[in-house]
Amino acid sequence: MIRIIIPYHLKTLSGISGEVQLDVPEPITLRSILEALEIRYPMLRGTIRDHTTGKRRDFIRFYACEQDFSNDPPDTPLPEKIARGAEPLLVVGAIAGG
Repeated sequence: MIRIIIPYHLKTLSGISGEVQLDVPEPITLRSILEALEIRYPMLRGTIRDHTTGKRRDFIRFYACEQDFSNDPPDTPLPEKIARGAEPLLVVGAIAGG
């Protein structure tokens, strides 16, 4: 069971409370997790990554086991702790401004 923590505004949009837990087929990658998340919560399609290109949206970051995976290819395997559900994948909404 994969654990995912998403930003508050996306929780509100999708009616999620707390962290998300999903069964995700191996290999455990950003792509496989995001696809499973969008299948279970279709209202999230296009909010985390672009519909057409699949690239992450600006101001969205991905962290796993204290590592930033935001700029890694989407098929990069995630750490074993994520695959076992020992640690959550963090989807973080970055803040910008001056």
